Amino acid sequence: MSPSSGPEPVTFKAACPECRARFELAADALRLAIGGSRRTTFYSFTCPQCSAAVRKPAGERIVELLTGGGVSTLRSL
Repeated sequence: MSPSSGPEPVTFKAACPECRARFELAADALRLAIGGSRRTTFYSFTCPQCSAAVRKPAGERIVELLTGGGVSTLRSL
């Protein structure tokens, strides 16, 4: 039996609204902010193609997927 290298890393498909590139990001490339309303709950990342700072709204399903995939989360009141 060979040793296991652990679970496969989780990646998330994303797109940049600036340059329109599509790519996959590792969990550590994303940040999730969970606020008290829909307006203050979002995820963000830096586009690997054009370096734009991207911020997108995160509904309940997105929050579930990102937290389940190990994305760093900031909770605010």
